Amino acid sequence: MTDARLRHGRSSLALSFFVQGVAFALLVTRIPAIQDRYGISDGLLPLFLAAVPVLAGAGSVATGKLVKRRSPVAVLRWSQPVVLLSLPAVGAGSRVWQVALALGMFGLAVGALDASMNMLGVSLQQAYGRSIMLGFHATYSLGGILGASLAWAGAHWDLPLVISYLPVVLVLLPAALLGSRWYVDVVDPSSAKGTDGPGGGATVGSAVPFALLLPLCLVMAFAYIGDSTVSNWSAKYLQDVLGSSEELATVPYNAYMVTTLLGRAVGDLGVRRFGAVAVVRCGTALAAGGFAVVALAPGPWTGLAGFTLLGLGLCVIVPQTFAAAGRRAVVNGGPGASNAAVARLNVFNYVGIPDRGAVGRGTGGRVELPGSDARSDGVGAGDVAVRQVVRAGVRPIRCRP
Repeated sequence: MTDARLRHGRSSLALSFFVQGVAFALLVTRIPAIQDRYGISDGLLPLFLAAVPVLAGAGSVATGKLVKRRSPVAVLRWSQPVVLLSLPAVGAGSRVWQVALALGMFGLAVGALDASMNMLGVSLQQAYGRSIMLGFHATYSLGGILGASLAWAGAHWDLPLVISYLPVVLVLLPAALLGSRWYVDVVDPSSAKGTDGPGGGATVGSAVPFALLLPLCLVMAFAYIGDSTVSNWSAKYLQDVLGSSEELATVPYNAYMVTTLLGRAVGDLGVRRFGAVAVVRCGTALAAGGFAVVALAPGPWTGLAGFTLLGLGLCVIVPQTFAAAGRRAVVNGGPGASNAAVARLNVFNYVGIPDRGAVGRGTGGRVELPGSDARSDGVGAGDVAVRQVVRAGVRPIRCRP
């Protein structure tokens, strides 16, 4: 494969990460507005927030099976438009079943999207022979900053949700489809020819026991407990508990994305100089400090500072965990095992979200949302469903001969 082909593949994949950052930020920072539009009670809201990661986990598991026959290029190319189109669907409805359907569509598609994006990122990093995964996730953070800023503007001018979402989708959807022409899956020889033929990830390999991936899966789950605290609950936390305005409630996610962008922009250089282990340890210490500040925050501005510090710490953990899973799978199962390992690991993105991912649980009880008991608010149901998805994804990874 030529250097030019690799560069084009890297640029197009970075665009995909950017688009997903915009889309996700637009959704999660307007959760209070979505709740108000559909009249969703505080007791029912955790059910919706738990259902999305459950479906995303199912989408990730399905992607792990699909890429044994098709390239991740095809999965990413068609899952990203579904994610984007689900945004105006969320904003245009008027009944609870309509937003439930739209969020369900978003959840399934985002699981496939996250898995396939990171499969291609790991594949490209292996081809480059140096750390580039943090760069992809930095573009995601940049997209998150833009998305959160657009959400702030929508809240500031009191725009209807569909008016906030539709123009963004009309711009990003054609860009994503155009960029998808240059996706590259280094593991799949057919993608080097610009096709989506069978065989993606289906190179000869042996079984990779789940036990080899388990430590990385646990790291991923704990990292996303922190990430989901910001993405799903920071707006509710500032507005309902710390008494901020609706406009200020959109800011924590934006600040979080700014610090993740800064950390990831220099993260690849840090990994090359100091090693992945040292970078991840430093990030873990900063994230712990951010959690402490959020838990003890007396007011909205202190809470905002805690979320900002949390982003600076968490930003390096997830990309390096994906990269480590890809390396471990290749060493133990051959190139074809990498995609399946990333799909299995990606399931644990979503384990931390319903499993006490809400601030009410994630900060030692600092927030007492109505109906916060796991047996009555649907979070416990989300736990059970996610665990069923995880069980479906923990069998040894096998590549077709």
